Amino acid sequence: MYNILDQRLQYLPGVGPNRALTLASELDIHTVRDLLFHFPYRYIDRSTIYTVSQLSDNTPFVQLRGRISDISEEGVGRAHRLEALFSDETGSVRLVWFAGISYIKKSLRKDVEYLLLGKPALFNLSYSITHPELEVIKGDTLPPEVIGLYPVYHTTERMKRQNINSRFIEKLVVEVFRQIGNERVADTLSDELRLQYNLIPLHDALRRVHLPANMQEVPMAQYRLKFEELFFLQLSILSFARKRNGKYRGFIFGKVGQLFRHFYSEVLPFQLTDAQKRVMQEIRNDLVSGQQMNRLLQGDVGSGKTVVALMTMLRAIDNGFQACIMAPTEILAEQHYATISRMLAPLGVSIELLTGMVKGKRRTAILRDLKSGELKVIVGTHALLEDNVQFSNLGCAIIDEQHRFGVEQRSKLWRKNTNPPHILVMTATPIPRTLAMTVYGDLDVSIIDQMPPGRKPIKTVHIYEQRTEHLEQLIRREVAEGHQVYVVYPLIKESEKMDLRDLEQGFETLCATFPDLRIGKLHGKMRDQDKNEIMQLFLSKQLDILVSTTVIEVGVDVPNASVMAIINADRFGLAQLHQLRGRVGRGAEQSWCVLVTDYKLADNTRKRMEIMVSTTDGFVIAEEDLKLRGPGDIEGTQQSGLFLNLKIANLVRDNEILETAREAATHLLDSDPDRNQPANAPTWQHLSQMRDTSVDWSSIS
Repeated sequence: MYNILDQRLQYLPGVGPNRALTLASELDIHTVRDLLFHFPYRYIDRSTIYTVSQLSDNTPFVQLRGRISDISEEGVGRAHRLEALFSDETGSVRLVWFAGISYIKKSLRKDVEYLLLGKPALFNLSYSITHPELEVIKGDTLPPEVIGLYPVYHTTERMKRQNINSRFIEKLVVEVFRQIGNERVADTLSDELRLQYNLIPLHDALRRVHLPANMQEVPMAQYRLKFEELFFLQLSILSFARKRNGKYRGFIFGKVGQLFRHFYSEVLPFQLTDAQKRVMQEIRNDLVSGQQMNRLLQGDVGSGKTVVALMTMLRAIDNGFQACIMAPTEILAEQHYATISRMLAPLGVSIELLTGMVKGKRRTAILRDLKSGELKVIVGTHALLEDNVQFSNLGCAIIDEQHRFGVEQRSKLWRKNTNPPHILVMTATPIPRTLAMTVYGDLDVSIIDQMPPGRKPIKTVHIYEQRTEHLEQLIRREVAEGHQVYVVYPLIKESEKMDLRDLEQGFETLCATFPDLRIGKLHGKMRDQDKNEIMQLFLSKQLDILVSTTVIEVGVDVPNASVMAIINADRFGLAQLHQLRGRVGRGAEQSWCVLVTDYKLADNTRKRMEIMVSTTDGFVIAEEDLKLRGPGDIEGTQQSGLFLNLKIANLVRDNEILETAREAATHLLDSDPDRNQPANAPTWQHLSQMRDTSVDWSSIS
């Protein structure tokens, strides 16, 4: 059975080497197994044969039976096309092809009867059908495979030029099941598991999803195939996590020492929220378990993740270890250093900052003290990953905004100690539950879903760039009250291809509009030294307005800033808009986020603006973002390749199936940890075969 599934596609009738190469490059279909797991995305009912006279403006895909009476080529260049006149006893319709013309012209015949499938369009009071699918009728009886439900498969323009259309793929599937005959595609799941979750056999699911007798057969087949896909995805994630936990023992931080107690009781200037206390308890359980901690800490902008990270590091120091925190940018690293240094000052704990800007004698001293163990806490950027950065005994590593670090970069932190340190991954980009279960499926997840008391919700408004006088009045009022303003643009310089107001032009306009105010500009193309100088001026209140690109999206903490104006807000995604909005509202005063766009907006864009105005809840925004854009576009997930491998499941629509599949995968790992139960052999074998193409789950840590 598996010999047929592993067969290269070129050996199927009608394929050959050239078409096989096209299918491989366009759809990643190399073998018969790949073909069977390339699923239809919709179905057309072919039970009815229409006549030309029955066509109307709102006719969907139709079948016609008739003959071709005339064939001609028209136009030149891009307008070059092949036309044919198709007729039955009631009238005629024009057929048009714009691709694969030479092949199609050779195949068309006037002396045969065709069954045609296509979508008619009315133009100049006559009907035409573009790129129809034609089947020669042999004899008076129609073959059964062309009169039931018609599966429609995704194809590309390059495929169409070789006449590889949806009908061609369907024919290949029919041929595969003909060759399989009375054999059956071997199942990957045990009978017990299928019975428990009401799943039909894999063979039946594949046949029904490709060649259904009626639409009632499709949902159960799709459910089985979605479950299959999500089950093995979760099984791969969870089995990796268990293997890692079994391989790496964690340092035990059993002591609640003097530093932690003193900080909590006397230094901490505010009460922890209930959410922070809950997360600290979850982290404490990890640190005394004897297992290496691998925990994801999610929390909206300003929810207090840094304090939790600091208290975790104090646990490490109290137990004789060092700690580090790694940030993706120098600005964010410097912010962390300033905040943590201020909190640690009463405790006398040594802390240093290591970035690319730190050089010479100071860098040498930091590296020496870090290696000797005299330096207890180090905050840094990618500079922490360099080979000459050596710890005496690294026990805890905090990674902030971890999706901005590459796989190899993050894994280098593991090798900074003989035994890997405890890992706490932090993100201020809220991740929907279904996405977190997949992208961070092998991590324990903690969520700070409560903001510190006393903060006023940021007021978000959407205005049009033709009516910016309200924004100007708001800026004047806030600066007069001693506050500061961000104005963010999507570009640095004007682009002829994009009708956007750029940062340079915006800076000049603001200087002309507010000649009495102090205005600075900041963007990623500036030298690091210049960027730091501008940020210091803004932090020290020597600038009233900071004109910037998204370089200030993450980590900039200026409590005195009360206005975030985002120009061309339609050019930003929801997650990015929410991150930018989080740069204000960090003090006790009322803050504002102003979204500026043109009048003309696409429906999806207008929906994004409405979501931003209606809520400041990052998790609600993340869920809506997932619905609008799909999982493959969410920041930090596209690069992993996770979602490009999903053939039929959808993380937005199929979240309940995902949770059921995860439950089933967990149960299997619990009941057959040694993988030696005969009934589960096909499942473990299939998982092993997937390893060659699966994601490296070590990238998550």
